[in-house]
Formats: sequence, C-alpha cells, structure tokens
Amino acid sequence: MPLVEDGFLVSTNPETDAEAGRVPISDEEAVAAAVDRARAAGAWWASLGFDGRKVRLLRWRALLAGRIEELAALTRAETGKPAADAIVEAIAAIEHLDWAARNAKRVLGPRRTRTRLLVAEHSGHLEYQPYGVVGVIGPWNYPILTPLGPISGALAAGNAVVLKPSEYTPAVGQWLVDTFAEIVPEHPVLGAVHGLGDVGAALCRSGVDKIAFTGSTATAKKVMAACAETLTPVLLEAGGKDALIVDADADVDAAAEAAVWGSMTNAGQTCIGIERVYAVAPIYDEFVAAVVEKAGKLRVGEEIGPITMPGQVEVIRRHIDDALAGGGRAVLGGPDAVQPPHVGPTVLVDVPEDSAAIREETFGPTVTITRVSDAEEAISRANALPYGLGGAVFGKAHGIRIARRMHTGMVAVNSTLSFVGMATLPFGGVGDSGFGRIHGEDGLREFGRAKSITVRRAPSLLPSMTFERTPAQVRRIVQAAKLLYARRP
Repeated sequence: MPLVEDGFLVSTNPETDAEAGRVPISDEEAVAAAVDRARAAGAWWASLGFDGRKVRLLRWRALLAGRIEELAALTRAETGKPAADAIVEAIAAIEHLDWAARNAKRVLGPRRTRTRLLVAEHSGHLEYQPYGVVGVIGPWNYPILTPLGPISGALAAGNAVVLKPSEYTPAVGQWLVDTFAEIVPEHPVLGAVHGLGDVGAALCRSGVDKIAFTGSTATAKKVMAACAETLTPVLLEAGGKDALIVDADADVDAAAEAAVWGSMTNAGQTCIGIERVYAVAPIYDEFVAAVVEKAGKLRVGEEIGPITMPGQVEVIRRHIDDALAGGGRAVLGGPDAVQPPHVGPTVLVDVPEDSAAIREETFGPTVTITRVSDAEEAISRANALPYGLGGAVFGKAHGIRIARRMHTGMVAVNSTLSFVGMATLPFGGVGDSGFGRIHGEDGLREFGRAKSITVRRAPSLLPSMTFERTPAQVRRIVQAAKLLYARRP
C-alpha cells in the first residue's frame, strides 16, 4: 500500500522506492468542502458558454503539450513505466482534450429537432445542460490518459470536476489540477482530493451530480452501490480480459507484432490489453513462433517496466502457476519471469479454458495463445467470459464481420488498442466491463443532461391536449391517425 505519513499520502517509484511526491490526505469534511467549492466554481464555468470554455481548454492543451517531458517524467517517477510510454500516453490525452474542446458546442449546443404532423403546431428544441459537479475516480496504470478522458468531456460540457487520483499516482493527478489552475486561476473548476478507498467512497456520497470511475470490476460494484444511495448516476469503466482473434488469412507477422504490443505495453497493465489470443489452426504454429520471437526481444527494465502495484505481482504469479498446473506450457518466460517488481514477457499455450489465466484479469506482461479450428470457435471462446471491454481481429476477408460479433464495446481490426487513441470514437465496455462512454460524441453527452423544450408556433389543427376538444375534432384526430399509420408497408 502507499505510505501514509503525518497526514500525507506519499507515492514512491515501484522500481527504486524513491519518493515521487506527497499530497495531503483528504478526510470526509475536506471532500465535502472540495465539492462545495467546485459547485460555486461550476456555475461560473458554465456561464462562460461553449466558446469561453473552448478558449481556456485549448490554452490548457497548449500548456500540456509544451510540458510533455515534465509530465512524462513525473508519470515515470510514480509508475516506473518507460519514458516513451508516458509520452505516448500524454499525447493521446492531449488529443482527446483538443477534440472535446473543439466539438462540445456542435454536439451539446441548442438545436431544433424535426417535428411530426400530429404535433406540427409545436417546434422541438434540444440542448445538453451540465450536471454541475462531476467526480472522477482515476486509476494508476494510465494516470494521465484515463482520467483526462472524463475530465475533458465534463469540463467541455460545462461541469466542474473533483478528481480523486489513485493513491499510487497522486502527484500526476495534482499536477493536472495545478496546471489547469495556471490557465483558469479565477475559480477551482478542477480540484483534487487524495487518499485511499475511503476517500473515493466519500466522493461518491458527497453530493456530486455524477461519478466517472475507472478501475476493477469489484471496485466498480462498490462505487455503484455507494452512488445508488443517492441515485447519483455513474459511468463505469471496469476490468477486461480482451481477446485477439487471428483468422486464417491474417498477416501473421503484423498480427504477432500487434499481439505483443497489445499484451505487453505498459508491462501488460492495460485494461484493454490483449490477454487472450485465439489463432486458427492453419496459422497457429507460425503465429506462436512469431510472437515468441518478437516478445523475446523485449528487455525488462527498458521496454517492460515494473509492476506498479506490488500486490499485482502475486496475481500474475498465481495465473502463470495455475496455467502450468492445468497442463499449459510456457513457450516464453514462465514462473522464473516473476522477479518483483518486474515480470518478464510470458507466452502461454495449451492453457485450459477454465484456468485463471484465461478467465481472470491478469494485468501483467503475459498472454495465452489458444489453437482453434476456425473463426466461429474463436468468436465463441472470446465471448464466453462476462467481460466485454475491447478486443481485436486480424484477418482480411472477414475481419469486420468477426469484429461485429464480438461482445465488446470496442474492437480493432488489423491493429490492437487503436480505438483508445481515436478521439472521435466512444470508449467503454459491456457486461462486467461496465457501462457508459467517454471520448467522442457519446462521451460528451455523458456529461450533459438532455433538456427538451417545445415551443408553440401556431394554433392546433388537431387539438388533442385540451379539455376543450370537440367530438368532431376527436374524429378528425382518428382519421389523421389512420391516414398516417394504418397503411401496411
């Protein structure tokens, strides 16, 4: 667990144990005060309108882009991830911030809707109004990108935000809050509270108007239960056990390269990481050989950083041991690859489908590869788990068809993880992987309440909503309804 010292939360580098930062711990009263400050600030922020917010958000984007190296260094200090990975993470986050700022007015702003004949005397108007204060509970594995998704959408929509970063990466979260305050010094539109799980629970019960959570499925259920007490709406991005399907006509070398990246980037500590591969029999052996060759070149301490959360090492060890005990084989790595705080690349084959390595989220640089007879069997096995976050397919003729049949919120065809970087697409899962979306138009709409307004523009030709309607008018309404709807197509 992170160190608690004299009322401060101290984060350390998992590789060196060097202190990376310290922040004051927030008690329940401090959380409530932060939400109160955000509510007042949010009213001012909403009053700026889309154009006023856009200018400020783009200035923040420029600051982040100009200080990428500083942000990446801090991220590396807290998580131990390679500097290049931290830079890529920061750039992806900046892209989402830029898109949200530029598109919020188009997506959420007032517009007229088309009317229908039976209510032709009224015009319809739709807009999305901010909730007020959005609480964002962020994870440690991508402490820049993952919280900045909901933060960007919430701020662009006109909300104030209170961020509760992971206790493992509080310094990165506070850095984001502090840099935003440099651009928007007038009011604490973006604030932070720090601490362990009890602080997240306090945020859920603090009176915020919506919670956006990213983390494990088990914790997501606790967040949802806490929010249910006050009917606070939630957006949950929970765990995953993403699968890659490799069809017979796939580019095997490209599929192997993508499989290694998808399963081992960030030392496998990726919610949308590829943890299972189902490769059809004709290309199975070639694919396994290519994955082993490519993954075998990765260097621990260089491309493969440490496991950030110490307890996760034992989960990874248990999954490897269970896979081997069930008859699986390690064609790369294995038990000896577990050398805390690192785990070396591990490729497992012949792993039973009921093993922990197949059914539970591993969150490490390991991947199972299973031989299947055809794409139909691959789809069936990929969909056999309750998780449904992301996934991937490699294949030429049927790639998109297979992707559509995977029970997930997102699928990449002939790549892995690519949907997370595409600002125009919504990001989120189904089943035990949660619900709700960040990013894209759907992500913006998550942070605005739909407000419908009708405006009368003429007398009613078919006055149905009045006690002053006459029997003759009712007969005309019936005639109109039959004319419009009684004809069979």
